[in-house]
Amino acid sequence: MDCIFCKIVEGSIPSKKVFENERIVAFHDIQPAAPVHMLIIPKKHIPTMNDVTAEDDALIAELFAVARQIASELGIAESGYRLVNNVNGDGGQVVYHLHIHLLGGAKLNGLN
Repeated sequence: MDCIFCKIVEGSIPSKKVFENERIVAFHDIQPAAPVHMLIIPKKHIPTMNDVTAEDDALIAELFAVARQIASELGIAESGYRLVNNVNGDGGQVVYHLHIHLLGGAKLNGLN
């Protein structure tokens, strides 16, 4: 498989990790769109949110729990942050391995 995020999971591509357990890894985005920009991914390869099954529900919940934990640890929980999951081309997805962007550290404009 030629998935960059799977290669990060297996360790063949380096990343600046901020969290890792048996199911999830989180690391700094190499093209940050905010002062804090982390990517939170399942170690299991799931191409898009459309490919999530009922058996993945606990994993998806854990992704959000990890996002909360990281935001708190980085000191942006109280001021606010954004979680983004892009799905497919029209949704802006570039890497086809499910991931959540955690953005914060500054006032974010845009979506309401």
